[in-house]
Amino acid sequence: MIQVNGDPLEWKDGMTVRDVLTAKRFIFPMLVITVNDAVIDRKNYDTTVIPEGADVKVVHLMSGG
Repeated sequence: MIQVNGDPLEWKDGMTVRDVLTAKRFIFPMLVITVNDAVIDRKNYDTTVIPEGADVKVVHLMSGG
């Protein structure tokens, strides 16, 4: 099990950041993602593996004028 923004999500071996985004249906393009307080670069979403018990935070960036 992992935590995503404080909510539990079933963990599976080899789960990546992209898998978490898909499972939680995050589609907003401007996101900041941390895994156990480490910021994950967008180019690494498909290759960064989430460890069991991880604390994942997904923050939507807002912009405007």
